[in-house]
Amino acid sequence: MNKPALPKRLQGIEKSVIRQVFDRALPGSLNLGLGEPDLPTPEVIRRAAVRSIIDEQNGYTSHAGLSGLREKIAGSYPYLHGNIEKVLVTAGSQEALYLALLSLVDEGDEVLLPNPGFVAYPTIVQMAGATATYYRLPADNNFEFDLDSFRRALTPRTKVVVCISPSNPTGRALSRADLEGIADALRDHDAYLISDEIYRDLYYSDGRPESASSYHDRTIVISGLSKSMSMTGWRLGWMCGDVDVIQSALVLHGYVTTCASTVSQKAALVAWTDEAEASREDFRKTFKSRRDHLLSLIDIELGLRAVTPDGAFYTMIDVARYGSSMTVADALLEERVITVPGAAFGTEAEGFLRVSFCADLEALTEGVGRMKKAFQSFELASGEEVSTVTR
Repeated sequence: MNKPALPKRLQGIEKSVIRQVFDRALPGSLNLGLGEPDLPTPEVIRRAAVRSIIDEQNGYTSHAGLSGLREKIAGSYPYLHGNIEKVLVTAGSQEALYLALLSLVDEGDEVLLPNPGFVAYPTIVQMAGATATYYRLPADNNFEFDLDSFRRALTPRTKVVVCISPSNPTGRALSRADLEGIADALRDHDAYLISDEIYRDLYYSDGRPESASSYHDRTIVISGLSKSMSMTGWRLGWMCGDVDVIQSALVLHGYVTTCASTVSQKAALVAWTDEAEASREDFRKTFKSRRDHLLSLIDIELGLRAVTPDGAFYTMIDVARYGSSMTVADALLEERVITVPGAAFGTEAEGFLRVSFCADLEALTEGVGRMKKAFQSFELASGEEVSTVTR
């Protein structure tokens, strides 16, 4: 009997390039490809979780999540006007993105994505049965938002637009002018805007990046505590926006997950306290110090161009002179340092590596030293083996 074919929406889906690179890493490798904070979850969160485990029953919450937590989330976004019916607590922000797209798109619809952008975006679009299209964040302009490219990419079939600020992989944040431009472009369009704001509390400027929801009413915000509170394994995220969209997502969520972890939800209730905010500030200071240290090393030791991130914990290093991003990433694996090839995030990031600074200063210094050794090997190789690509 022949093996049945996979449904069309699942054909061609495999492990992300990021996971494939990680799987090839040698023992003892330094991980500069990591997409999660290495800092401990703040004590205020851990204390609340322990108290919940020891002192309380922790059965299911309502599908939508604890009302007290939804109130705190709703209070974070003025466009929700405190309405908890516009908030759904999810098992991480990635479930929220999945639910949002399944609630909004159908076969034949287009979803407009950033190029470069998070690796899961086009895959989830495919799983939802829609078609991914792209607007450019040009590499030759340090991956800044390009309004003209955005306007040109919109079509009558565009049902959803996705933006992320600060960005994974580039760390660039959308400015007020960028958000105003997006809102203006969508003013006479029926598309929803999904704003991925999971990195919004990790920023290095004087002020927190603004939410797209402040500019466009038809915004579905995706966020959570995974990055800002170092809670990746706690699986606590949320989506919020239009009641009808949230209610549709809620039905799916009930069948797929039932509810987010009760212990994680109870612990998250203290994430809006002064103590938690102090931890966020400490996180930002730590990551900013690491960012500046890494950028200095890349400049001095490697002599390569790197993008200065506005937030998140990644930089993009231009390695096009040495060949394709996958070729360079594989060469670095031989030196036991893990990075992520830019091609994983879209065509605009080809020729770059995403390098994370979720590692202490000593590890960053050692990692750049290993990278330098690999690049010196490239330079000693024959001219045929070294790309002449320039930017």
